[in-house]
Amino acid sequence: MIMNEIIPVVIRSVIIYLFIIFAIRLFGKKELSQLSIIDLVFILLISNSVQNAMVGQNVSLISGLTAATSLFIVNWILKNLVYRSKSLSRIIQGSPTMLVYKGRVIKKHLNTSKITRDELEASIRGHGVKNISDVDLAVLEVDGNISILSQNFKKITKKRKIHKSLTFMN
Repeated sequence: MIMNEIIPVVIRSVIIYLFIIFAIRLFGKKELSQLSIIDLVFILLISNSVQNAMVGQNVSLISGLTAATSLFIVNWILKNLVYRSKSLSRIIQGSPTMLVYKGRVIKKHLNTSKITRDELEASIRGHGVKNISDVDLAVLEVDGNISILSQNFKKITKKRKIHKSLTFMN
């Protein structure tokens, strides 16, 4: 009897999980790290709106725990698959997008990523660089952050004798 209640919750939860991943991927990676008040409210409302789709009319503790457990398991499986497969990672997470190269904005990539010049300039200033022309490389990472490399960065790393092969995370 309990299995007849649990299986539909698991199936609906997995479908909703995959749908939300697809929808976030469709609407852009910029949204992941730069949550505005509007985005936060949207996420809260989405989670509330899909709750009934996952558990149906059964609002018991077991149903809620089953939905949550299903989501944790599917999330764990998907993270492991993405870790092991570069092609699946690209499909689900996308790939980094170059926004600035040698001081020149790549407008096509800004448009594709739905990033305004003002947002790009704010990010550049946030990294301590005054002008876009001083940026050697700006990349929209798969997690939604914008990485900035500039002459200023090179001067700082030379002073600190940081090895060039290190990867710097923002």
